[in-house]
Amino acid sequence: MSYSISKITSVADCDLLLAWAAKERADLNFKKLSEERLTTNYSATSIEIDAELQAITTEIASTETVIAALPAGNSKEDAIKKKVKLEYKKFLLENRKESYGVVALLEKELDLTMVTLELAEIDTFSAAITTRKAEL
Repeated sequence: MSYSISKITSVADCDLLLAWAAKERADLNFKKLSEERLTTNYSATSIEIDAELQAITTEIASTETVIAALPAGNSKEDAIKKKVKLEYKKFLLENRKESYGVVALLEKELDLTMVTLELAEIDTFSAAITTRKAEL
């Protein structure tokens, strides 16, 4: 972006703007570090959730097969209870997937990219102010 650098008329204004830019840079560096860590965590969690979901789905299918083969009685009731617990676990994993799955990972990656671009723009701004300060 083109800034109205020529309108700055004093070194003091340049110093003020450079101090502000330094604070912004420090804040953005902290935010970038946080976003990098979150992105790493979301990446690992999304893979873990997908693997757990696949395992639970397979276990539900095998439990359904067992239930179908069992005669009425305690064993069948236990298998039905197990299936209900597995379905609940699947439900919880699907909810976690919404918060920490691939979609959430992509959102975090976008956040990280945006912070990186903001940092680059702060550097561009600081360079322009430094150049103007040297001119004054």
